[in-house]
Formats: sequence, structure tokens, C-alpha cells
Amino acid sequence: MELKTLALNAFAQNKRAALLIGEPASLFWDSASLLIHPLKSGRAVSVPLAECLQIGLKFGELQDRHWLVVTEQGHMVTGRQQPRLVLLSLTCEDGHVCLSGPDMEELRFPAMIKPGNSGLLGSCQSKSSGSAQKIFGADIQGRDCGEETSRWLIRFLGKEQTFRLVAYSDEAPVMLLSEASVQDLSSRLEEDVTVKRFRPSIVISDCEAFAEDSWVDIQIGSVRLQRVKSCGRCIFTTVDPETGVISRKEPLDTLKSYRLCKPSDQHIYQKAPLFGQLLIVKQEGTLQVGDVVYKISR
Repeated sequence: MELKTLALNAFAQNKRAALLIGEPASLFWDSASLLIHPLKSGRAVSVPLAECLQIGLKFGELQDRHWLVVTEQGHMVTGRQQPRLVLLSLTCEDGHVCLSGPDMEELRFPAMIKPGNSGLLGSCQSKSSGSAQKIFGADIQGRDCGEETSRWLIRFLGKEQTFRLVAYSDEAPVMLLSEASVQDLSSRLEEDVTVKRFRPSIVISDCEAFAEDSWVDIQIGSVRLQRVKSCGRCIFTTVDPETGVISRKEPLDTLKSYRLCKPSDQHIYQKAPLFGQLLIVKQEGTLQVGDVVYKISR
């Protein structure tokens, strides 16, 4: 379909977004999927639409990366330390939190709304209703979800160490990745990888590989997003999201062969290869799969 026809169709659907194209040469694409990861390092939930808030995507009672596994000492646990976390699913239904995993009986426990906060918090049954978690070096207040949940996690992870589930407010930005970038990477590997391995919030279709690297401001429906920086990748990318097995090699080694930053940016990314873009929300609104994505001309 010609650019002019696409623009006219988009204008009919969303006049405000179409007006923000700015120049005839500006490009736009489709949002292919929206993914919410309720549990940090857990399985993704594909949703047809989502609220895009300052704290990330939200769909009903599900909020992106709102739940977190921690040690007894309050240190964050992710798939880097416990690869099997990628096999855990966390959903929220009728005021209850549901935790499930392979060969485990589903665990359900009540949730409650903290006044003044749109996110769900686990009903506390432990000796302390609140605790400080160490997340990327910062002390963040979280809400412990109780002893039964802790025992469930210990059985699933099969470790002698004690684990706990907490709810907290995550201020992390949105992560955007294109299907073409993932396909480009797969073409260089012996085995294909999918977008699930890289845990994006928004997946874009119909653009060239790594086109998202140059997007500074974009508009999707009523939502305005602004690039903060590229997403530096770590050992977590070597965890297979289907098996929970960590290889510690691919696709990270291949990414390092062609996706390292330029020397002037090494103080930001060190030796981490770049794959995907981290965005902040400049204007909140609702996203829907199939929405047109506009690159805003300045």
C-alpha cells in the first residue's frame, strides 16, 4: 500500500496522530504485539490493548514487572541467578493472584489495593507487612506475600535458599523492539530466537532491522514515548524461555559480534551489546495491537 493511502487511512482512524507525522517523508509502522511481564523474569502475557502509564504497561489487574522474587535478605532474584523463573506465570483474577509453574499445583492468594496506588499488592501473611528490597542497587519498599507463597517458590526453584514474593512499584521505562531486528539476529544463529527471549513491552512490525535505534520520539495512538537509551543485554538473554535452561553463550556471543556500542558510549554500556530501546512515557494513554506507530519529526 502506498504511503499516501496509509496516511489517509491512519488519519481517518486517529486524526491527532496523523497530524503529528510532520513531514511527508516521515515513516510509520504497526505495533505487532503488546507484552506484559507481571512477574519480573516470569512468563509474558500477550494482551490486545494496554494502558501505557508512567510506571509501564497495565492491563486490568496486570501491571508490568510489578511482582518480584527476592531472597530472605531482600535482594532481587532474576533469571540471571534462577533461570527457571522464566517458566513461572503470574496472573490476577477476581481479586486473587495466581502463581503457576510446570509440575506445580497452582497457588492462589488474595490481593488488595493499596490506597493511592493503582497496582495490586499481595495480602500480607508474614511477620512483616513491608520490607526494603535491593533492586539494581536501590532500596525499594515492597509488600511481602506470605509464608505459603515463600514455601511454594522454594519447592519450585528446588534450592535450599529461601525465596519470597513481593509486590512493588517499578519505575522502569517501556522497552521497544522490532520483529525485523529479532529476525536479523536469528539469521546469524544456528537456532532461531523469538521476541520472548528479550522481554519487550512493545513489538513493532513492518520496519527494517534496527530502525528503532534512530527513533527519538514516537506516537502510538494518544501515547507519546521518548527514547532514553538503548537496552544493553546481559547473560539473561541466554536463558531459553521455553525450557528455563541457561546456555551462557548464545545469542549473547553473536550480539557482541555486531551490536556493541561506539567507543564514545562505552562509559554508558560497557561491553553489553545493544538490542532494543528503552523509552519513557511523555503522554499516557491506551495502546492497542495494530495501532500505527509514528516517528515524530522535529
